[in-house]
Amino acid sequence: MQQFDYNEVLEAILAKDNRYPREAYQFVREGLDYTQHKMARMSGTNEPRHVTGRELTDGMRQYALETYGPMAKLLLDEWGIRSTEDFGEIVFNLVENNLLAKTENDTRDDFAGGYDFGEAFTAPFEPMAKQGKKSAKPSKAKRAE
Repeated sequence: MQQFDYNEVLEAILAKDNRYPREAYQFVREGLDYTQHKMARMSGTNEPRHVTGRELTDGMRQYALETYGPMAKLLLDEWGIRSTEDFGEIVFNLVENNLLAKTENDTRDDFAGGYDFGEAFTAPFEPMAKQGKKSAKPSKAKRAE
């Protein structure tokens, strides 16, 4: 079996598709590792397993929030990652170059229509008063008291 030099193959990907910088690919790889390990701990096996596109996008959201906090959206935007579909594009660039594996059921569509990045990466850091503003309005009965 031929050994791959990850950096060499990644350079070839970047030369063919310049939509995302090296940092975006590094983030997706780290997000995948994070997600696989988290799923393994949750299942009690501690053995990494294949994750679906939906599981991966959720795991990458959690990883970004834990790692970059309020800067997550800004960094992802800087790297050209503005939607869950961008995660899929990066994943499939890695798959098509044998740096990641997929099952026969995995497709780019698995990453489509995920979460809104503004809500996913900004809302957790908004002040509580702003987050609950809609539910914080007193009812007419309480205002009359």
